[in-house]
Amino acid sequence: MRLDGRVAIVTGAGGGLGRSHALLLGRRGARVVVNDMGEAADAVAAEIVAAGGEAMAAVGSVTDLAFVERMAAEAKQRWGRIDILVNNAGVLRDKSFAKMDLADFRLVVDVHLMGAVNCTKAVWETMREQNYGRIVMTTSSSGLFGNFGQSNYGAAKMALVGLMQTLALEGARYDIKVNCLAPTAATQMMEGILPADMLRLLDPDFVSPAMLALVREDAPTRTILCAGAGGFEAAHVTMTTGIHIAPGEDAAEMVVARWDEIVDTADAFTPDDALQQSRLELAKAGYRGEGR
Repeated sequence: MRLDGRVAIVTGAGGGLGRSHALLLGRRGARVVVNDMGEAADAVAAEIVAAGGEAMAAVGSVTDLAFVERMAAEAKQRWGRIDILVNNAGVLRDKSFAKMDLADFRLVVDVHLMGAVNCTKAVWETMREQNYGRIVMTTSSSGLFGNFGQSNYGAAKMALVGLMQTLALEGARYDIKVNCLAPTAATQMMEGILPADMLRLLDPDFVSPAMLALVREDAPTRTILCAGAGGFEAAHVTMTTGIHIAPGEDAAEMVVARWDEIVDTADAFTPDDALQQSRLELAKAGYRGEGR
């Protein structure tokens, strides 16, 4: 999977997972914008150039929309296009919800969610105009499945799944593919959370091939790809087919009485869009179309 001629922006790429992403993209021929908050961005860009690739550093915060817009504009001016965006920048402020300061909640949401929104907005029109784009949101099992002490992080990461779902629909006609990557990797954010022997197995380099699979020319869209320690899995947001209960005073009691039928996953499916829920419910209520 070569990316010659493609231009990629990777946020939070000064170290850890973002650095691995940026270096892999550079090795595969992409011209890479290495974004981070400090001098590490320059060092990673220099690594790519030293290996024979093309790269530029962009030092600043993804929460600063003006900076993000300048970064995208400079990349486009230098290389003429923007093909790939990997939204990887992030921070942690872990505490139980009872002890968490709301300023820490907002900070995590601002960096993970609004940072990705800012960067995506900055490249979206360019991708529409060129009829090509590949965007990766970095979600997490903490958002997909929950994790004690990470209500802020989990909320932001699950919000990125919702963002992916809608942008994939809106970008389809322009060949803009939008996916989520749920990594398990030993980064600065993971230090102190997992034991050292486990962290050694979670080298960020083991995750980046999953990123590459999501930005290739024939990439999927609306996929949640999990990766870590050489393992690769897919996560899905599904809905059961459920049941129909006629309106009445005992409807709530009937929901409880037939709970096992409602949550039975035997016929669960992945909806095409948000309207799939209403279509299913109307069909179960006997609606077949206009005038019926």
